[in-house]
Amino acid sequence: MSRVVAAASQRIAGIVVAGLLLSQQVMADPFVRVSTTYGDFTLELLDEAAPATVQNFLNYVNRRDYNGTFIHRLDAGFVFQGGAFRFQPFVGLINVPQDPPVVNEFNISNTRGTVAMAKLPSDPNSATSQWFVNLGDNSANLDNQNGGFTAFARVMGDGMSVADQIGAQPVFNLGSLTPTLPLRGDTSGGVSSALDVKANNFITLSMVQTQRFTEAMHVFESANGLLMTTVEGGVEGRFSLNMRLIATEPEILFEVNRDTMVPLAINPEGAAIFSNEDNRLRIPVVELNMGGNISQIRNVVLVLTEVENLRFKLESYEE
Repeated sequence: MSRVVAAASQRIAGIVVAGLLLSQQVMADPFVRVSTTYGDFTLELLDEAAPATVQNFLNYVNRRDYNGTFIHRLDAGFVFQGGAFRFQPFVGLINVPQDPPVVNEFNISNTRGTVAMAKLPSDPNSATSQWFVNLGDNSANLDNQNGGFTAFARVMGDGMSVADQIGAQPVFNLGSLTPTLPLRGDTSGGVSSALDVKANNFITLSMVQTQRFTEAMHVFESANGLLMTTVEGGVEGRFSLNMRLIATEPEILFEVNRDTMVPLAINPEGAAIFSNEDNRLRIPVVELNMGGNISQIRNVVLVLTEVENLRFKLESYEE
């Protein structure tokens, strides 16, 4: 490694360590970044209005229970719903493990862009893992039934453009558990059961708690030690994924969290590029959030050093 690259790595390592120390008390900030087949959006969690519901949701997020799940219900112009299932090829639907039900906390109206908990009919206090995004203003309906549906989050920024893309997908009836299942890709051959569906037909997602709201495509946060990015992998396809910081000395190393890999149905501008020819991942711009201090680095190059573990080493960057 050249002196310039070595100095760059030492500087990044110092910033990372300092950021980790500064951010130990910042992780309570209630934001969750949701990566989906149609792009990312961020939720602002309304912890003052629905503290028990927010904590319940974060329990699932921080255990990574939502990673690899999919949107299982779509009612166009009304809601789309997730948090219930994963899909396993040759097996079918796998239930998300459920915590005990959370008390109903209806305080926020179910307007467009709010996120609320699903629950059983005639039981206000039955919400567990399932949630839904309000695609329209559903206040006249959902605020006035079953004790009111607890809205605990809002989609931030331009995130509803992603939600609307999800809301525009065709739906299929695969039985009582998924009678209005949205699917992407070529389903022209017919889908009669969950066993006929391919994994890449689902609108999949992953979630991570973040320190702040940003619409940057590539973000590193010292608070959670994650590099959140979108990658164009050539024949491997396009993915949204998170890379976990695993070492800062003597070299800066990241490892891909495989359960965060979401195959994309879109081709976003500014994605990182992975080259099979030299095993390098090139990211045009990374936004750094080091304990609340925001900066950018450019032309970041990570080299794949362990294929089996999807482990990358920081090779170079420009300030």
